[in-house]
Amino acid sequence: MGAVTSTVAARFAFFPPNPPSYGVEAPAPAEAAEVEGAGAGEGEKYREKGRDGGVVVDLTGVPRRGNVEARRLRTKRGAEVVAMYVRQTGARLTLLYSHGNAADLGQMFELFVELSAHLNVNLMGYDYSGYGQSSGKPSEQNTYADIEAVYRCLVETYGASEENIILYGQSVGSGPTLDLASRLPRLRAVVLHSPILSGLRVMYPVKHTYWFDIYKNIDKIPLVRCPVLVIHGTADEVVDCSHGRALWELAKVKYEPLWVKGGNHCNLELYPEYIKHLKKFVGAIEKSPPLNDESKESSGPSDSTQTDPEGTEDSRKTRPSVDHRQSTDRREKPRGSTDRRDKSRKSVDHPDKPRASVDQHDRPRKSIDRFGGVMKSVRYIDCFRVTTASGS
Repeated sequence: MGAVTSTVAARFAFFPPNPPSYGVEAPAPAEAAEVEGAGAGEGEKYREKGRDGGVVVDLTGVPRRGNVEARRLRTKRGAEVVAMYVRQTGARLTLLYSHGNAADLGQMFELFVELSAHLNVNLMGYDYSGYGQSSGKPSEQNTYADIEAVYRCLVETYGASEENIILYGQSVGSGPTLDLASRLPRLRAVVLHSPILSGLRVMYPVKHTYWFDIYKNIDKIPLVRCPVLVIHGTADEVVDCSHGRALWELAKVKYEPLWVKGGNHCNLELYPEYIKHLKKFVGAIEKSPPLNDESKESSGPSDSTQTDPEGTEDSRKTRPSVDHRQSTDRREKPRGSTDRRDKSRKSVDHPDKPRASVDQHDRPRKSIDRFGGVMKSVRYIDCFRVTTASGS
């Protein structure tokens, strides 16, 4: 049955760019110190090897930047995935970004660098098995192993902690994002960008979850304990906006969603409200205390994909709520949530200090307005469509 599931998934879910938009090569010692902005000490990092940190490599076909480092990481399923880490001086949070379909690190490179700078976060992006220069074949289970290997690298090589990591999943990337998030009890936050309820639900409006379905996000999001931000375009013709709305309703701890009026599946970064809302979210998360779950010590994801429902509910009392109902599309109001009954909880978006303290990050408006213009130059296609396997 597992083989059937993988076959079904491969036919309608995975579209690696062919050929890849970038290359990988082992850095020469002399070249390592010549990376833009890198000194001798920085160059030494390009020769590091480690059990969980993988092997440092050079990405070809993309600009060289002193604050960007790439690695090959081995997963527990035997693949070697390529990941890139963008270091931002003074950043307190780290974004682990799972990109959408039909894209790879070469196409996402500039977006990752810009997001890191605008949000003032460290950022780790990676290619799934079979994407870009990552080995192996694309499959649902492989993407779960891929993101887990990248998470381990963030913690053990770059010193990130679970409490300071934000998982970001775009489109099909919402699958591995929510799978990992459901197993990390002290994760700081989650961003779902044009997410899917499940693979099958993208194709058909089914009401029940079937065994052959993939990325059953609808069943996993109730297990996520941290604040969840959902971003979705109201004119998305690939993954209907109803997917994002339903996931937001099911989230335990909600943050004010962003319904981008007129936004499609692959162009939300071009709208000024996209980066403005993300900056506001990161600012609010920075000011909120990390989730303190003393009942569970977690240095990595649990092998179990299930969480005690009572434990999930209790954990909400240890962290302020982020339950807001406003949206950029005022014509479409989300349904009320049962979370309204808990009026005693604080909101991360309304800290004790005035709102202006959160919005101070948005003062350099020219920088925000420039973001959309920069993103117009990014070549990115995210497909999620039925395809016929060659030869069948």
